[in-house]
Amino acid sequence: MLLLVLLALGGVEALSLEHYRQSCPKAEAAVTAAVKQAMSSDHTVPAALLRLHFHDCFVRSCDASVLLDSTSKSKASEKDGAPNASLHALYVIDNAKRAVESLCPAVVSCADIIALAARDAVSLSGGPSWALPLGRKDGRVSLASDAAASLPAPTARFEQLKQAFNARGLSVKDLVALSGAHTLGSAHCSSFQDRIASPALRPSFAKALRRACPANNTDAAAGWAFDSSTPKAKASFDNGYFRMLQSGRGLLTSDEALLTHPKTRAFVALYAASQDEFFRDFVASMLRMSALNDPAGEVRAHCRRRNSS
Repeated sequence: MLLLVLLALGGVEALSLEHYRQSCPKAEAAVTAAVKQAMSSDHTVPAALLRLHFHDCFVRSCDASVLLDSTSKSKASEKDGAPNASLHALYVIDNAKRAVESLCPAVVSCADIIALAARDAVSLSGGPSWALPLGRKDGRVSLASDAAASLPAPTARFEQLKQAFNARGLSVKDLVALSGAHTLGSAHCSSFQDRIASPALRPSFAKALRRACPANNTDAAAGWAFDSSTPKAKASFDNGYFRMLQSGRGLLTSDEALLTHPKTRAFVALYAASQDEFFRDFVASMLRMSALNDPAGEVRAHCRRRNSS
């Protein structure tokens, strides 16, 4: 399903659909090509790129600060924070940046590339696409401590999730719609080990999780797909996550939290019943979240380091 959506977003005048029309008209195509190439050999890329975008936007803003490497002159960067330890597929952004730089040097920001790659990850996985306003700037501040303080934990309860989203101008509806991104990807055992004994889980599901993640598990890579209704290699962006939640197969405490409040529970039911409604609201919420940016930043020549110290 293709949705071409343009919302009138207040307070984001710096972003525009026309931003690169003259300066780098082939930028979007170059990013899409990089995402397609990566997806052809690694089925985990779509979920990784979508998660990267969320983790970037929730710390300060959508400014690509999550990509900055730590240096001997600066403190540990965001990517070194505990919540970001499992981020991967950053090479896709590097590849896209190189391709764009070859077309139009020092024009397209890394923050825009992340936002475009996340959009493409969704649409190339069978989800909606959308017209994305561009013109984000790259931030110069990146601290591991900010990542730990800003990103909701997998053990977060409803009020904690609500507070984290409200702090970024996002509503309870945005919280549920954006949680639907868990239709892609998986979580490591350590993220839900304590939850396996929860009475909220369907018994057969809890049994399967115990087999995959025994109490004495030593495999750091072991885990479970958020939406296990389809094989990992064929995972598609759909509303399966919400149907799994309703059937007692929510993987994380933060997933189950969506069923603990009447308003969020109603949105879960709506999206489980209608994929069109989910797609429509997901696009609107993604546009709201990705509009968070500080126009005082820069356009980095290399995504992993600032232009100057």
